[in-house]
Amino acid sequence: MKHSDHVKRSILLMLVVIAAFPAAAQGVDTFVVNFLPTRIGYNPLVSYTTSEAQLFAGIYEGLVTYDPFSLDPVPAIASRWEISQDGTRYRFTIRPDARYSNGDPILAADFRDTWFELLHPDTNAAYASLMDVVLGAAEYRTGTQSDPATVGIRVVSERVLEVELERRATHFLRILCHHSFVPVHPSLLASDDWDDPASIPTSGPYQVSASDETSILLTGNPEYWDRRRIEFEEIRIQFSDDYEAVTAAFNDGEIDWVRGGFDLQAVERTENIVINPMFSTTYYQLSAAREPLDDARVRRALALLLPWDEIRSDEYWYVPATTLVPELPSYPVADGIVAADRDEALGLLAEAGFPQGRGMPEIVISIPTPLEADFVAQRMIESWEEALEVDVRAEVVGYPDYFDFIDDESFMISTMSWIGDFADPLTFLDMWTSGSNLNNSRFSNAEYDRLIRTAMGLLGDERYETLSRAEAILLNDGVVLPISHSPSINLINLGLVDGWYPNPLDIHPFKFMTPASGRPLPNVARR
Repeated sequence: MKHSDHVKRSILLMLVVIAAFPAAAQGVDTFVVNFLPTRIGYNPLVSYTTSEAQLFAGIYEGLVTYDPFSLDPVPAIASRWEISQDGTRYRFTIRPDARYSNGDPILAADFRDTWFELLHPDTNAAYASLMDVVLGAAEYRTGTQSDPATVGIRVVSERVLEVELERRATHFLRILCHHSFVPVHPSLLASDDWDDPASIPTSGPYQVSASDETSILLTGNPEYWDRRRIEFEEIRIQFSDDYEAVTAAFNDGEIDWVRGGFDLQAVERTENIVINPMFSTTYYQLSAAREPLDDARVRRALALLLPWDEIRSDEYWYVPATTLVPELPSYPVADGIVAADRDEALGLLAEAGFPQGRGMPEIVISIPTPLEADFVAQRMIESWEEALEVDVRAEVVGYPDYFDFIDDESFMISTMSWIGDFADPLTFLDMWTSGSNLNNSRFSNAEYDRLIRTAMGLLGDERYETLSRAEAILLNDGVVLPISHSPSINLINLGLVDGWYPNPLDIHPFKFMTPASGRPLPNVARR
C-alpha cells in the first residue's frame, strides 16, 4: 500500500473521472469509495488481496454470503440447504431466478465445474486447500488422484448440488462465504483472458461497466435475483494514495467511504473515523524450505535472540501480538515465545552445527517498505549480528510485486499481514498445514497436521482447546513470529449510509448498503 501528492492533482483526477463516467455527474445515486492503489485481477479463483475481496463482494456471489453485521453465512444463490445428521453431507438448492449478468442461468453444474477448476493442480489457487474438508478434494488438488468421481462434489439435478465431507466440519458454510467459491461463468473457466472486466458475466448485485487504472465503475446487475434490494445505482471505486486530497474530498462529501489512504489529523468530524478490532495479525515468517531455516532448532534460536519486549511494545502497536490467532471468546491463549533466552538460543545453534552462528549463510529479510520504515526488521538485523557471527541484511520488494514474491516462496524471512477469511481460528491455522496452498513457508509437522484434522470434527471448547495446542506447536517452532493484531480504520459517515457495519474481517458487502434517511442529493456537498 502507498502514499503521496496534492490537491490540484485530485481536482484533475476528478474531472477525468467525471468525463469517463458521466452518469455519476447526472444525478445518479452513486456510492464512492477510495482504495489505495493496488493491482486488481478479476478471476476470483486466483485472487489474493483484501481490495479484490471487497470488490468481489459487489460483483460475485456464491451459495451463501456474509451477513453484513454478524458475518454469519446467509442464503445467497442457494435459497436453502439440508445437512445430514452426521454433518458430512450438504445439499444446496439453487434459486430458480439465479442468473449471471448476461442472462444465463446459474446452475449446480456451474458450481461443480468451478470448484474442480479451483482444485485442479495446474490452477494453483491460493485458497483451494480450504476445500480439503471435502471428500477426496485434497487428493485431487495435489494430483494424487485425477478422477473427479472420487471427489464429493456432485450435481443431483439442474438446481441441486450435493457436497460430501471427509468428516464433520462445523466451519464449512463459513468457508463458502469466501469469494473463491463463487460460480465462474462457463465461458471463462480455464481462461487466462480476464483483461476486459466489463465483458465478465457476474453473479452478484453489480457488474463492471467501466474501468481504468484510477477507477472502477460498478452498475446494478439487472439479472440479479435480489435486485430489488439494491438501492445504490452505481458504486465508483477510485484508487488514490494522495492522502491530503482524499481526506479533503471526504470532508466535502465527494467520497462516501475511504477504505485506505487518508490523513487522520485532517478529518473534520472525528465521529466519521471508525476504528474496530480486526481479525488480523501482522507477523514475520521463516522459510522451512531454505537452509539453515529448514532446521526447527535454528528457527527457534533466532526467535529467542530477539528483544520481544521492545519489538512488541505498545509504543509501536495498537495491539501487540504474542499469538497468531487474535483474541476470541472461549479460545485459549496459546503459549509461544514471549521473551529472549540467549543461553537456550546458543545451545540450539551449537546442537544444529552452527556454534555462535558460525557457518550460517547470510540471512536475508524481505520487506515491502524501506528498512528505515520497518522497526522490526531493524531490530532483527541488530540483534542477530550482535549475538552471532553471521551477516544479516534487508531487501526491499515493493508493492504490489511483494505478494507475488511471497507466493513464489523466494524468501528466507518475510513479513505479512493476514486478515481472516472467516471468523474462526482455522482461518489462521489451516494455512500452515503441510498440504496447504497458503503455506508459503513450507512448514510441515505431523502432530500439527493431526491436531488440525482432529479439531475439524470437534465442537465447542474441545475444538478450541485442540486448535490452541496446534497453534502452540507453530509458535514454538519459530516458523511464524507474531508482531501485532491490526485494527480496522475506515472513514465513513454512518449517518448517511445504512448497512455498513464494523466487523472483524473488514468486509462490507455492497449489496446491503443503502442511503440513510436524511442523505442529501448526489453530488451536493454535505458540510
